[in-house]
Amino acid sequence: MNILLELFVVTFKVLWAFVLAAAKWLVRPKEKSVAGQVCLITGAGSGLGRLFALEFARRRALLVLWDINTRSNEETAGMVRHIYRQLGEAAVAAPRAGEDGETEAAPQGSLQVYTYTCDVGKRENVYTTAERVRKEVGEVSVLVNNAGVVSGHHLLECPDELIERTMMVNCHAHFWTTKAFLPKMLEMNHGHIVTVASSLGLFSTAGVEDYCASKFGAVGFHESLSHELKAAEKDGIKTTLVCPYLVDTGMFRGCRIRKEIEPFLPPLKPEYCVKQAMRAILTDQPMICTPRLMYMVTFMKSILPFEAVVCMYRFLGADKCMYPFIAQRKQATNNNEAKNGI
Repeated sequence: MNILLELFVVTFKVLWAFVLAAAKWLVRPKEKSVAGQVCLITGAGSGLGRLFALEFARRRALLVLWDINTRSNEETAGMVRHIYRQLGEAAVAAPRAGEDGETEAAPQGSLQVYTYTCDVGKRENVYTTAERVRKEVGEVSVLVNNAGVVSGHHLLECPDELIERTMMVNCHAHFWTTKAFLPKMLEMNHGHIVTVASSLGLFSTAGVEDYCASKFGAVGFHESLSHELKAAEKDGIKTTLVCPYLVDTGMFRGCRIRKEIEPFLPPLKPEYCVKQAMRAILTDQPMICTPRLMYMVTFMKSILPFEAVVCMYRFLGADKCMYPFIAQRKQATNNNEAKNGI
């Protein structure tokens, strides 16, 4: 094809993509069903992972929960089973009709939740547990890479082991879980891979170099994987990148921006964050930043001179927003050491 003609076609497609994106803002897309599909969530024992599990349970997905903490993972499983029981009782009282008039739901007996104790930062542990899942549950259709850790130390005070741990859990684990479950998705041309990253994977701040690096890595991995699936023309496999602002889960307790700005940009409620992410996942949205202001911040960081970005950070109090959090973590560590007589 003549290059000028091809350029015209590409320009039209780009403009049409803008039109479709604008249309989705005006008309909310229909959410797809995940009923009966196997959904695996890492870091399901608490925080966003637990809330993702409950949301998928309400939509009748079969849950596979991974967490390093067996007790908290079982607590999440208990909440999921409670939802399943409620769905079963509701189905008996009033069967749900689908579009074709048929009853639309996974059979109540098939609504199960499976728990596995897994350290996603250890490659062999991931592969071994993944093989157990395939044998005991079946192939995974929805993979939610959610597990994450933070060290809470300045770079020069952070032990190398904690830096490695942060990179392994927050970034490398995405490689291992995806390599474990993507082959069957490719074979079936069906699946959905969700990367729970962070706004700190799009722009950074001081004091959390290891965390920012790991989240930037997760974002880069996700974007490259998305392009690879497109290049392979596997349009049945969807991807969603989740980049929330600071979420009030306690992970960054103590983090503060400028007090005059804080009322306008408070930490996100975990429930709100997950509901926004679920809407994006179920409508096959490639990326979701919460709140929407994060899109603007990312864009401005890309076009402004670095010194201009520094000025904005200082005005917002974002340049040292992690320092109170780091100080609290250091104090807690010192208290634990004193308590244990170290």
